[in-house]
Amino acid sequence: MVKQMEETHQHYQILGKRTELYFAILCGIFLLIGFLIAKLTGLADWTFLLSYIVAYFFGGFFITIEASKKIPKGDFDIDFLMVAAAVGAAFIGSWAEGALLLFLFSLGHALEHYAMNKAKKSIEALGNLSPKTALVKKNGELEEVVVEALKINDTIVIKPNTTIAADGVITSGSSSINQAPITGESIPIDKTFIESTDSLLDFKHIDKNHVVFAGTINGDSSLEVLVLKLSEDSTVSRLIKMVSEVETQKSPTQRLTKKFEKWYVPIVILVVFLLCFAFLIIDENFDTSLYRAITVLVAASPCALAISTPSAVLSGIARAAQKGVLIKGGRALEDLGEIKTIAFDKTGTLTEGRPKLTNLIPLNDMDENELAKLVLEVESLSNHPLAKAITKDLKVKHNIESLNKASNVNAIQGKGIQADYDRKKVFIGNVKLMDDSGIKVDDTIASHMEELLQNGHTVMLVAFQNEIVGLISVMDLPRKTAARTLKRLKEIGIKNMIMLTGDHQNVGNAIANQIGLTEAKGNLLPDDKVTAVKALLKRDKKIAMVGDGVNDAPAMALSTVSVAMGAAGSDVALETADVALMSDKIENLPFVIGLSRASKRIIKQNIFISLGVVVLLVPVTILGLTNIGLAVAFHEGSTIVVVLNALRLLRFNMGEL
Repeated sequence: MVKQMEETHQHYQILGKRTELYFAILCGIFLLIGFLIAKLTGLADWTFLLSYIVAYFFGGFFITIEASKKIPKGDFDIDFLMVAAAVGAAFIGSWAEGALLLFLFSLGHALEHYAMNKAKKSIEALGNLSPKTALVKKNGELEEVVVEALKINDTIVIKPNTTIAADGVITSGSSSINQAPITGESIPIDKTFIESTDSLLDFKHIDKNHVVFAGTINGDSSLEVLVLKLSEDSTVSRLIKMVSEVETQKSPTQRLTKKFEKWYVPIVILVVFLLCFAFLIIDENFDTSLYRAITVLVAASPCALAISTPSAVLSGIARAAQKGVLIKGGRALEDLGEIKTIAFDKTGTLTEGRPKLTNLIPLNDMDENELAKLVLEVESLSNHPLAKAITKDLKVKHNIESLNKASNVNAIQGKGIQADYDRKKVFIGNVKLMDDSGIKVDDTIASHMEELLQNGHTVMLVAFQNEIVGLISVMDLPRKTAARTLKRLKEIGIKNMIMLTGDHQNVGNAIANQIGLTEAKGNLLPDDKVTAVKALLKRDKKIAMVGDGVNDAPAMALSTVSVAMGAAGSDVALETADVALMSDKIENLPFVIGLSRASKRIIKQNIFISLGVVVLLVPVTILGLTNIGLAVAFHEGSTIVVVLNALRLLRFNMGEL
């Protein structure tokens, strides 16, 4: 159905992409003109009749085209019934009622279609992650080839600050790799070459310190990478495949609507057809039987039912937009209200998404200000992302500037850096760097360091003149509003809040304890996140996934409702997601869940009202106990009631939960 609607729009975009919406508005304008002429002037009947006919044209244009395409296939749906009801109303002279039917239905139709999620963009955005070409090293020469031409065991050269073209293992060089596009890790990972490629294990079992992924970004050093996966098998390609497969699946709501239309419309058509020949059985003329049949057709036309959901959905979407939340369609709006479990990505979603200096701890009689100067001098000469973060925060927190006392900085891959400060050696890095440099790390310092590591910090030792003089740590800190948001979610009935992150389990646990999550799962690649979401779906039936990165796309697409962080989110996450927090405020999440619940409640009320009127009105009209005027009055009355009921959502506040 969506495909047919898109084809119809492409062929009839007379006024641009919003032609159907403009046509619906024009229908309403000419309906109003005709009504005002009929009620407020003494002009001839043909003047307001002409206005109604024009309204019929604009209101019925797209609905008639779509209905006519389905008729040859034997597919009679609500579109067909609406057109038939409008034609029937015109046949018995009720032009205004028919035009109103077409206006309300076409407006809901147009706006609902305009709000549809376009899955193709998500796949295109994923495809743009990887570079189109790669530098292949052959016989000492470099040759640029398209990535599709790469073969397993080719050696490719990755220049500094460029995107890696294939999944593989580093055979030469060391660098810091920004893996956030794939794994979601907030801090670039130090990677180094593998000692020997003679007996390479399966890709999954190679030490992660040697493995790189297509779509990730190289640091400041050149690398040589042995290709272990073809382009179509790369991590990025798998993400594209996962998103494509999930997004082509029809929702249960679509199937249910299709089943209803399949049975309801033919039954109404059959009943109306049979009623045309009632004069053969009961004592009345053909005109009376025809009048009754058309009255039943108008009474049974599901106008109120057809717009009961779109009107509530559109009101909900409009209210969400006022609060900086984009909701892509009714399915997401409805499903979100049933959610009891939410899975969160960590980096950029629950946290700020960038490392911050969290501790500067002087040891062995070192003055804190002197330690800050020493660290700033050395780290300001390094291009490592962590060094840049430390330098920036030291300048702000301690209000000091570099005095150019440091020199001869040397990065030691996977360990840290060494430099001269006042012509004396300085080492900043991990325990291995200290051991290799002959500097003793006593148990007290090791214990202090371990405590910070357990709390999710990335910790570095600072040594000066062969003695440990301090500890520094960095961490991707939780958003200031994260704890308050999770508390509010718990208050409104969200029972399970789980973090899924590519960072270390200790980091996940530390963040979870700080902000009040029920669970944290660390060390997850995109495939692992998909597995985790599948397990949660099996356990809790429906879940929401909140993320911001490309690595979240498959898990987000698989979840019942996917929510993307807007300003901090990647294009892929935004396109894949059903809901986007455009202002990048996670505190809007409780509001949108509450709005979803109110929308679902109003949708149920509208369906009850619209079906109730049909169930009451159809038997009465079949028995001839009412006329066309009363039938239309009840019918349009129910339409007005469901629309007004839906409009209540425009005033929704959290107090209405």
